[in-house]
Amino acid sequence: MPIQYYLFLSLALFCIGIMGTLMRRNAIIVFMCIELMLNAVNLLMVAFSKMYNDASAQIFVFFIMVVAAAEVAVGLAVIVMMYRKVHSVDINILNRLKH
Repeated sequence: MPIQYYLFLSLALFCIGIMGTLMRRNAIIVFMCIELMLNAVNLLMVAFSKMYNDASAQIFVFFIMVVAAAEVAVGLAVIVMMYRKVHSVDINILNRLKH
């Protein structure tokens, strides 16, 4: 399969992630869009790694996935605690948490 397909898919996923992050107010959806952007970059790195027959980028992708898994655990814990505190996951309500 040509590399252009992977480039187009990665660009589309990244753009969807950016639009979701900038337009949505729900913290869970924003969090999922950030993960979508990370996965788009991972797909692009694996595609270039396959094209150039170099496994170092795939190892780097593995470490990115480990960090993303840790981010999911911490991020969801923060979102759950935010929901328990203010009974909403709207990111505009976060200003209330200062006081």
